[in-house]
Amino acid sequence: MNKNYLLTPGPTPVPASVSLEMAKPIIHHRTVGYEKIYAEVRDGLKYLFQTKEEVLILSSSGTGAMDAAVANTLSAGDTALVIAGGKFGERWGEICKAYNVNVISIDVKWGKAVNPDDIARSLQDNPDIKAVFTTFSETSTGVRHDIKTIADIVSKHKNTILVVDGITAVGVMEMPMDKWGLDVVVTGSQKALMMPPGLGLIALSQKAWKMAEQSNLPKYYLNLQKEKKCQSKNQSAYTPAISLIIALREALRMIKQDGLAQVFNRHTKLAKATRAAVSALGLRLLAPESPSEALTAVISPNGVDVSLLRGILSKKYGVTIAGGQGHLKGKIFRLAHIGYMNTFDVIIAISALEMTLKELGYPLELGAGVRVAEEILIQYS
Repeated sequence: MNKNYLLTPGPTPVPASVSLEMAKPIIHHRTVGYEKIYAEVRDGLKYLFQTKEEVLILSSSGTGAMDAAVANTLSAGDTALVIAGGKFGERWGEICKAYNVNVISIDVKWGKAVNPDDIARSLQDNPDIKAVFTTFSETSTGVRHDIKTIADIVSKHKNTILVVDGITAVGVMEMPMDKWGLDVVVTGSQKALMMPPGLGLIALSQKAWKMAEQSNLPKYYLNLQKEKKCQSKNQSAYTPAISLIIALREALRMIKQDGLAQVFNRHTKLAKATRAAVSALGLRLLAPESPSEALTAVISPNGVDVSLLRGILSKKYGVTIAGGQGHLKGKIFRLAHIGYMNTFDVIIAISALEMTLKELGYPLELGAGVRVAEEILIQYS
């Protein structure tokens, strides 16, 4: 009998207290009791996003929030700048094209962070750009982009907004929306919020809301102006994912109890330990120069089949990790350290990885990675 360990960058493990909230009898959403819950969730989301603006809750995946970000801020014929350095950076471009938005793409090698100077140059050369779309933490590659610097650049263009996919960044790394001047931030419930998939979250700055007032792209279910009007009254325009929102209240309570500084510190600790451990095993990181704190992408060594590696980890040790996406499928594997994870999740991941690699004939000293991880983790105890 295996005990299962979910170590992927989404879905991520769900705390028992959050699961128990979803197990409670369903309530009706057009009631005073539900509105009290919703009010607490609204305050908790503002704390998480570090913003005074409303953080809107959508019954969708994170991609639904991405779709809403495009459809509610741009108009037909607008031009957008897309940072395409991974599967989810590319997704911004795909959504824009679906709405017939003109796309200028900065193609960044997967595993590298975008050079902010390239963004500044594109904005200078193309003054009609209405929005810059980027990821903060690129989930497909484990890359962290320099959003603070990018925000400083975009802020100099009064008719351009910065739209950030924070799906594996919100609740992981410092990204104060108001302080940094981020115009649109999106995330999903199944990442650092320690919940099942099903909720997309999105916040807009006043600059972005002004663009939303002029947007003429088609929208119905994901009409953010309509949602803002309803959610400011602790309701939603349509039937919400009631159980998930009740669970979200508990997840936000847990985050607030720890405090954002401690939450960010924990992710930093786990990320450092994981990167150092896999390096101690002679493995190469895909993004050594600008790594995300949410996950670590590792290049599979020659002779090691990623599907076989993941299969042994899952069937023999009960450890589920992620593989590569797009052209990196079969070439990398990804170890997550996001959300409801802590010291011994890293130890489990590294020890299981060591045993599996040994079984597959990769030369290593058992315990070498675990030892390095422990040396780092104990410093944060």
